Amino acid sequence: MPGSSRSTKLGGCSSPTRAPVAGLAALAVATPAWPAEAATLTGSLTLIPWHELAALALVLGIALFAVVSAALLLRTRAGAAAERATCRSEIDALRASAEEARMLLLSEPQVLIIWPVDRRDPDLIGDPAQLVPEDPPARIGAFETWLAPDAAAAINTAVSALRAEGQGFSKTVTTRHGRQIEATGRAVGGRAVLRLRDLSPLKQELSEAAAQKEKLQRELETVGSLIEALPSPVWARDKAGRLVFVNKAYARAVEAADAGAVVQGGIELFDAAAERATNGDGRARRAAMVGGHRRVLDVVAVPTPHGSAGIGIDATEVETLHRDVDRMVDAHRRTLDQLATAVAAFNAERRLTFYNAAYRGLWDLDPAFLDQGPSDSAVLDVLRSAHKLPEQRDFREWRRELHLAYEALEGKQQEWHLPDGRTLRVVTTPNPEGGVTYLFEDVTERLDLERRFDALIRVQGETLDNLGEAVAVFGSDGRLRLSNPAFARLWGLASDTFAEHPHIETVMQLCLRLGAETAWERLRRAVTALDDRAPVAGRMERQDGLILDCATVPLPDGGTLVTFIDVTASVNVERALVDRNQALVAAERLKQDFVQHMSYELRSPLTNIIGFSYFLGDPGIGPLNPRQREYLGYITSSTNALLAIVDNILDLATIEAGAMKLDVASFDIRDSMRAAAEGVQDRLAQDQIRLELRAAPDIGAFVADERRIRQVLFNLLSNAVGFSPKGGTVVLAAERRPDALVLSVTDQGPGIPPEMKDRVFDWFESHPLGSRHRGVGLGLSIVRSFIALHGGAVRIDSEVGRGTTVICELPVQASS
Repeated sequence: MPGSSRSTKLGGCSSPTRAPVAGLAALAVATPAWPAEAATLTGSLTLIPWHELAALALVLGIALFAVVSAALLLRTRAGAAAERATCRSEIDALRASAEEARMLLLSEPQVLIIWPVDRRDPDLIGDPAQLVPEDPPARIGAFETWLAPDAAAAINTAVSALRAEGQGFSKTVTTRHGRQIEATGRAVGGRAVLRLRDLSPLKQELSEAAAQKEKLQRELETVGSLIEALPSPVWARDKAGRLVFVNKAYARAVEAADAGAVVQGGIELFDAAAERATNGDGRARRAAMVGGHRRVLDVVAVPTPHGSAGIGIDATEVETLHRDVDRMVDAHRRTLDQLATAVAAFNAERRLTFYNAAYRGLWDLDPAFLDQGPSDSAVLDVLRSAHKLPEQRDFREWRRELHLAYEALEGKQQEWHLPDGRTLRVVTTPNPEGGVTYLFEDVTERLDLERRFDALIRVQGETLDNLGEAVAVFGSDGRLRLSNPAFARLWGLASDTFAEHPHIETVMQLCLRLGAETAWERLRRAVTALDDRAPVAGRMERQDGLILDCATVPLPDGGTLVTFIDVTASVNVERALVDRNQALVAAERLKQDFVQHMSYELRSPLTNIIGFSYFLGDPGIGPLNPRQREYLGYITSSTNALLAIVDNILDLATIEAGAMKLDVASFDIRDSMRAAAEGVQDRLAQDQIRLELRAAPDIGAFVADERRIRQVLFNLLSNAVGFSPKGGTVVLAAERRPDALVLSVTDQGPGIPPEMKDRVFDWFESHPLGSRHRGVGLGLSIVRSFIALHGGAVRIDSEVGRGTTVICELPVQASS
């Protein structure tokens, strides 16, 4: 029916309650359309009684109403079914769209959190495990459990504003595992919606690209700052060769205001053609005016996609250094050419690069051959053919072992015994840059001297063995090195006692069973002393009645010679002829004569030893290794000390004999004091002792023997330094009086006991008194003798524990 199309729809479906009304309206409208036969039927009905007619009409009306109602019901049901089918289709489409939208939402790793207005708990769309796969949170809304602390705080604040005020936001936050999450909040239909989405690979790439761009920008700025800070000029050119960039150093080099002025004006540091004329590797060395000065620059030019770039490194100092090195190498070559030791240098390719005149003369080689730079093997072949090399059973193997020096890390030495009887010491030294340097030293004469020395030692041994005097030689370590049979017989010792070279302490204990402990103690100190080694002589009387004269002589090698002479018979005769005092005087005179005689006898060989030691230390004689130089130092210091002792003894002997002559002249007092102080500077520094010189600036000059006065001051200072404690003070003072010059030396030592003051001036009186001082006891004897020669006097002012002052008075009358 046409009226069915007017059904009202609610939510897409028709309402069935309006169908009967529509049917009745249709019926009313359709009544006038009946056919003409109805009028005939009406006429016929007039013949029927009214009550029957009424019943019939009622039946017909009811039947008609039933038929119409049934038709209308069927039509309404058909329309409702169609409407339901339409609604179902729309519902299915909506469900499909919703599912499609849901699938679209879940196609990306994202989560939707929706807070409805009417309740607190949110709805959740999506799987949090896709968003945070490393550690899926139990509650996605508890942001602090899976976001970084700062990000969680920011999201909580933004969500609170979204739910309270509908304020949208969009942020990028970071999880605890470093994953980037996009958080977008919006108010939709009265609901607060938060979308959490993992950034897509594209955005991730964009983020990484932005980070890479920022990193490259920083690196570019760093490189730019570095280029600007470089002291070397840097430039860049376009493909046309025009300058497009220069740094500050370039602008300074061309004396421009700034880099912009250089680029704008096209100011060139080099000639363009000269810059292009580089080596194949883009490098060249060019001269240029830099800041108004001519400099040599190493130019490095490289092509770039847009032109070229270059840098000029100042090589002026390097060029100068190369010239200096060349001059130094040339000087070294000339120096080596003057050496007596033959030197030959071979490079890493084993070709001769240098030789000196001694090398050419040692092997008598043709200079033309050597100047060709022959190989090491070629030189050996020439020498072998001339029969100048040591005879070898397997020459190739010997040469291979010799050439191992090219691969060694340290030098090696060997001896070659040549067919002509010479012996060479050959040293092979690897060079740092590769190759080997050969040193050839002719040691034939040295070996001959060693053989003769060994023969001399054997002769001396035989001589000692047949001496009547007992002789023992102790080494620098205090051990017995040599003794003769007379020594063993004198002390009743078995010959095998000395087989293991016993120490002086052991020998002393073996001999003390016969007494003479004091004398042996002096001998022990003389043997083991390290400083101020001086000869010791004395007499000992043993328990068995024997009387021995003993003496020690320091040897140049650091050892000590000890001699014992049995003087029992002579002493007994002297005791029988003279009284005790005469015997003592005679013994003292005998001791002095012995020492004087020994000093005279030692002076000549000592002088020879000192002289030859000086020649051995001279580099012109030949190089010494460190150990030889150390031993030579020991020889020199010991002989100098021994010579000083001998000179002191000779001075005392000369004074005692009355043969000493003074060289009297005027000299400056302060200069003499300073000169004496110079002699003890090493000991002052070693013991940290301070020396004070006290003399008036106008003290002036004095007439005396300056050398002897300086010797007096030196001996007094030596004693004062020896007795002073570490960190102490020694005072050297001079005072001019109207009738005399007073010189004094004061120390802070232990002081001198009263009973020893009269004995300190005696010969060989040495008492350490608990200090470091060690000496032979001649210093103060010489002081008193020289002052007495000048007509003066020496006195000592000392108290135990308060130091000592030695005062020397020189009268003006005696010196004039």
